[in-house]
Amino acid sequence: MENSLATEKRQEPILPKMRKKKPNKEVLWAYLFIAPTVLGLFVFYMFPAIASFALSFTKWNGISTAEYVGLENIMTLLSDESFIRSVLNTIVFTIVSVPLSVIFALIISLLLNQRIKGMVMYRTLYFLPVVTMPVAVGMVWKWLYNTEYGLINYMLGSLGLPQPSWLFDPNISLISVILVYVWMTVGNNVILLLAGLQGIDKTYYEAAQIDGASKIKQFFNITLPLITPTLFFVFITGMISSLQVFDLIYIMIGESTALLDPLRTVVFGVYETGFEYSQMGMASAQAFLLFLAILAVTIIQFVFQKKWVHYDG
Repeated sequence: MENSLATEKRQEPILPKMRKKKPNKEVLWAYLFIAPTVLGLFVFYMFPAIASFALSFTKWNGISTAEYVGLENIMTLLSDESFIRSVLNTIVFTIVSVPLSVIFALIISLLLNQRIKGMVMYRTLYFLPVVTMPVAVGMVWKWLYNTEYGLINYMLGSLGLPQPSWLFDPNISLISVILVYVWMTVGNNVILLLAGLQGIDKTYYEAAQIDGASKIKQFFNITLPLITPTLFFVFITGMISSLQVFDLIYIMIGESTALLDPLRTVVFGVYETGFEYSQMGMASAQAFLLFLAILAVTIIQFVFQKKWVHYDG
């Protein structure tokens, strides 16, 4: 009898005890640390973006009750000469500034990738404009470009060369600002491209040297294809940033209305329409059209990247 009871006890299934899962402390700390960033992202980016999208279909001066007008704001903008001019200025600014910044950054990164003395100092000097506030950059270059007492015209005058009105001449004012923008952004691209160059496996170059390939052939057949992922990232971020340029132009032109037309960009128009003319609905419509343009450019770049971007391995 005792043997049979012992056998039955052994045959009974042993059910695991259900324990309540305690929250992982590391996970809780992770959520705690990212909470301020997520909250700030929602409060200062997501919520204003959603509100701006809703306001783009209204007529609102920032004080009275918003009046729904549908697509009237967008249709008005598409026939507004000032808005069209700002779009063209922004396109020219992007088409010129982004390739120039990438080309200069590629040349500089290739030079900095060599083994020379003082490399850390050179890298720091090229990166300094990136960490400098655009307001400070704009004020310094506004003084450098000054027609009467600017350092650039002083040097040109001492050499007997023409002294142009860098910011007041509508034929060169946009190019003048583009040069400052390129100077300000090239350092960031240099750091990114330099990281891409240093990530290339040295065995590729060793094999090319054994085959007798020249430096030029090594660049076009090894270096350039293998840094295309970095170039793609630089182009994407550069175009998004240039399409939203505002602070540098605003600081450099100040309150001079004579400079607005040749230097007006889409974001400058958003600021002017919303905060100077109190047409928040129209300003939101401009911001919405700019968002669609940036989205379209980004999608197009991602579609065509398969034809020229090569990922190693």
